[in-house]
Amino acid sequence: MRASSGARGFCGAQMKKIGEILIESGKVSERDIERALLAQREMGEMIGQVLVKLGLVSELDMTQALATQLDIPLLLAADYPEEPVEVAEVSADFLFSNNVVPVKRTDEQLVFAATQPQDAFIRKALNMAVARPVEVVFGLETDIQKALTARLAPGDDEDDEFGDRFSGQSDDEFIEHLKDLASEAPVIRLVNQIIHRAVDIAASDIHIEPFEEGLQLRYRVDGVLQDQPDPPAGNLAPAIASRIKLLSGMNIAERRLPQDGRIMIRVKGHELDLRVSTIPTVHGESIVMRVLDRESIRLNLSDMGFSADTLERYQTLLARPHGVLLVTGPTGSGKTTTLYASLASIDSDTLKIITVEDPVEYQLHGVNQIQVQSQIELTFARALRAILRQDPDIIMIGEMRDTETAQIGVQSALTGHLVLSTLHTNTAAGAITRLEDMGVERYLITSSVNGVLAQRLVRTLCSSCKEPFELSDTSVKRYGIGRFLQDDQRTVYQARGCANCGNTGYIGRTAIHELFLLDDAIHDVIMSGADSTTLHNAARRQGMITLYEDGLRKVVAGETSLEEVMRVTQDQSSDDAMPDLVAADRSAAGHVA
Repeated sequence: MRASSGARGFCGAQMKKIGEILIESGKVSERDIERALLAQREMGEMIGQVLVKLGLVSELDMTQALATQLDIPLLLAADYPEEPVEVAEVSADFLFSNNVVPVKRTDEQLVFAATQPQDAFIRKALNMAVARPVEVVFGLETDIQKALTARLAPGDDEDDEFGDRFSGQSDDEFIEHLKDLASEAPVIRLVNQIIHRAVDIAASDIHIEPFEEGLQLRYRVDGVLQDQPDPPAGNLAPAIASRIKLLSGMNIAERRLPQDGRIMIRVKGHELDLRVSTIPTVHGESIVMRVLDRESIRLNLSDMGFSADTLERYQTLLARPHGVLLVTGPTGSGKTTTLYASLASIDSDTLKIITVEDPVEYQLHGVNQIQVQSQIELTFARALRAILRQDPDIIMIGEMRDTETAQIGVQSALTGHLVLSTLHTNTAAGAITRLEDMGVERYLITSSVNGVLAQRLVRTLCSSCKEPFELSDTSVKRYGIGRFLQDDQRTVYQARGCANCGNTGYIGRTAIHELFLLDDAIHDVIMSGADSTTLHNAARRQGMITLYEDGLRKVVAGETSLEEVMRVTQDQSSDDAMPDLVAADRSAAGHVA
């Protein structure tokens, strides 16, 4: 919304009335209005703009409240004419710059929709331009912009000028125009909608990708990318990128190099922390936003999907006074969340706990958390050396990325500290060879590492639509699921899809685990120079349940499907025919995959 002189006249005496209208209609609380008034002092904008920017109300809610306050009609998209209303007396520049569009013309009157119909300047200008009475009503910014764009026929010179508005300008002018465009209401509203949609569908990542035909918008939900049916307009790609870069504190002028930033925002009662990453591509900047919902995080080990026996052994490792405990898995497998839940289960009142993270994702009560700052050379290794002088009992390292960090972590464990950290390996046994590759001697590994937990996330079946099907004897044998089935049980469940789960068949995720304990027998195998495969096989002989086997246990329990377990553990399966057997069983049972 443009802050016109006429609009400012409504900000003083009647501002309280807007708040009352919104409170009475249940759109906001008194606390929300108080927060908006505080923010208004810093932002210097009208209360309506502040409420919308903070995500406390939608543009429609705010416009309806203004229409009620000022007793001015509101036109929605359905009320606009199919064919543009031509008014030769009013220039296109005036309409675009003031967000005004003609919507009705009779012999007696002209009706215009505007985002600021109370603006005396707009009313006076329109009355002077046309020789008949003028009525100006409320319209939503998005609806007006669509109507104005529709007035420009494709292929016209005017459309070319609108679509290529930055041609012939210098870099400085181009950047200034991007800043202006990124601050316009349609772009602000579009970016807000993208973020709001992520909250609605519980997405973990937002992908905005530019291609020749336009922008592609996708959300990662429960670990799987989903296309957005209505992607944003491609001609707004630079403005959308600029808006997100401004919010995340990036350099808007730099479009040739990757950048990282962070957005703290409150959406629909959720405190969101958005980690933003941009990379330059052929058709523009590709943007990914990792969505961290502080209120949805589960910090209880019993809620992390552990099987009872695995949880008992893992808690035994956590109770040890010193040593290294590693959590491994690919990016997005919930490693950090498991570490946070592990720390939350430890009594921070009697123990000194310090973490080094990049970035600090969630703040824990009673835990000293350090944010890595590479630009000032505060690295993992440098922070670890300082931590050891802080008399800690437990140290959590966000990730062992290099030789120095790994060696300091091992030395810390040998000097009486419990060290928790993550590694990027596919199996739990692979962490041992990874440490060796990073320069840690095998005798130090056997002396310091207590255990390794490998983890993956699998989608859980929708309880409203999951359906049973029978496994054949051949499949039971091939999958190795027989050892987990009860007596004559042959029934497991498959995904179907319904309105409740967005026709995916799954809602939410749970974890499957593989806990590798380093006992005396494993120490001997490590010292013999064994590779990760030999270590893995040795651990299985010691009773280790693999990721795949833990997944099968959840299949038998009806929590997930065989396809889902195969999807996330296919690196552990040597038989590519397994999915075909599932399909064959379903076909025989008369079920639709």
